[in-house]
Amino acid sequence: MAEPLSSSQDAPNPTATEQRVLVTNKHGENLVGLLHHTGTNKVVVLCHGFTASKDDGIIVDLAAAITKRGISVFRFDFSGNGESEGEFQYGNYRKEADDLHSVVSYLYQEKYDVAAVVGHSKGGDVVVLYASIYNDVPMVVNLSGRFNLEKGVEERLGKEFMDRINKEGYIDVTNKSGKFLYRVTKESLMERLNTDMHAASLSISKECRFFTIHGSADEIIPVEDAYEFAKLIPNHKLRVIEGANHCYTAHRKELSDAVVESITSNEEGDTPP
Repeated sequence: MAEPLSSSQDAPNPTATEQRVLVTNKHGENLVGLLHHTGTNKVVVLCHGFTASKDDGIIVDLAAAITKRGISVFRFDFSGNGESEGEFQYGNYRKEADDLHSVVSYLYQEKYDVAAVVGHSKGGDVVVLYASIYNDVPMVVNLSGRFNLEKGVEERLGKEFMDRINKEGYIDVTNKSGKFLYRVTKESLMERLNTDMHAASLSISKECRFFTIHGSADEIIPVEDAYEFAKLIPNHKLRVIEGANHCYTAHRKELSDAVVESITSNEEGDTPP
């Protein structure tokens, strides 16, 4: 299932040891992760966003903030991303939720106590979907996830994308200078369009403590999406960070503080931090 590769002291928190770990997903692909072990078996799993990786700035900063509180962290690359095996796909929400399940199962098997799963952007949608399918983690934190997955497609794929994909069977996405970035197949596009965050939100157990954090100035996914999650998820708390954009560029500390506060709130009970 997993194979530890190497250890070092080069971790976000100098008191945490860093171990490279391979976890095999249900398709036999190796997912590459980094385990920041602080000496406690309590661990938080961090999930990156679209075309990002475990080394994304937000993920690395969150790992540093969480390990500073003495909580271990596991950050990893979804299949087809970063160092992990598999082919990159545009949609893949369900497959990424299954990847996360492989990671969580591995950590439980290794006698870790998974305290929370945290996902940013597309990773936020993945943790929502995860909580609706697998009722095996006590807490989920959605950072800037998209509620309506039909939105945001035209911005990436261009106008009349459905006509183009029906005609060609795929769309190749390029950057402004024309460099090829990735291919969107009709199957992967339809998987995204058919992923229902409304139904997923309603399927989450009230036993699962759910937090959504979103920037009020998010230029990619509007903050209104956060309020939609808040309306539907049973045991939900919403935190809007005033002025923050999608990547919390100028609000990274506020984001880290909000995530740490969410994760440690059940420990502190009614005692103020």
